[in-house]
Amino acid sequence: MRFASLGSGSEGNGLLVEAAGAAGSRAFRVLVDCGFGLREAERRLARLGCEPASLDGILVTHEHGDHVGGVFRLARAHGIPVYLTCGTLRATPSAAGCASLVREIDSHRGFELPGLRVEPFPVPHDAREPVQYVLDDGHARLGVLTDIGHPTAHLPAVLSRLTALVLETNHDAALLAGSDYPAALKRRIAGRYGHLENGDSARVLASLDRSRLRCVVAAHLSRQNNRADLAREALAPVLGWRAEDVHVADQDHGLHWVDG
Repeated sequence: MRFASLGSGSEGNGLLVEAAGAAGSRAFRVLVDCGFGLREAERRLARLGCEPASLDGILVTHEHGDHVGGVFRLARAHGIPVYLTCGTLRATPSAAGCASLVREIDSHRGFELPGLRVEPFPVPHDAREPVQYVLDDGHARLGVLTDIGHPTAHLPAVLSRLTALVLETNHDAALLAGSDYPAALKRRIAGRYGHLENGDSARVLASLDRSRLRCVVAAHLSRQNNRADLAREALAPVLGWRAEDVHVADQDHGLHWVDG
């Protein structure tokens, strides 16, 4: 398995995951979220050498625009199935007229795609029925954990023995407190249904079985309230790695292909 980020942040998110197909068959590709307009999504996919028509599915985490804003435009243009919870579907007006592409999923039940097991799990976030995902091809196990307001007790079990983890490091507490954001927005971001602060992200990481973990990506960084060096410095000591060994998926350039 390998994966790459189209971009990560409040202006748009998309994570491209590729699992090797059976002998003689092509690779199987899914996109986790698409918060970019159609042309921008196509441009960013092309940057990663991916034709949109080669996508086998789009997995949606929740209905916020930076995650679902471009999903159904991309799906309609290229005939791509979209997997999402009932709550997310009901909260996404852009899904109207796309019934043939919709695949409703249970937030507590895994399902099989060709060469890839998808394990959704619920998270606390200010959305209707948000989930995150673990993707397993039988060799590598990739966890995606962004847009979660606070660490929950089930995370160590759900994210056990990952080989790779995309982990939200949304903000630094001091930078957020000193920013010019309105007070209500600061409370929302730092609240129990908002986003993870660097220290919380490090505590999540510390709670996991990291015995197989070989790749960690800091993701969903706020442009104003975090920096890549702060995110890396929060996570690296937990891993016993150098700060530069922690990848960062940024808003403008995402992250090029890495092995899961």
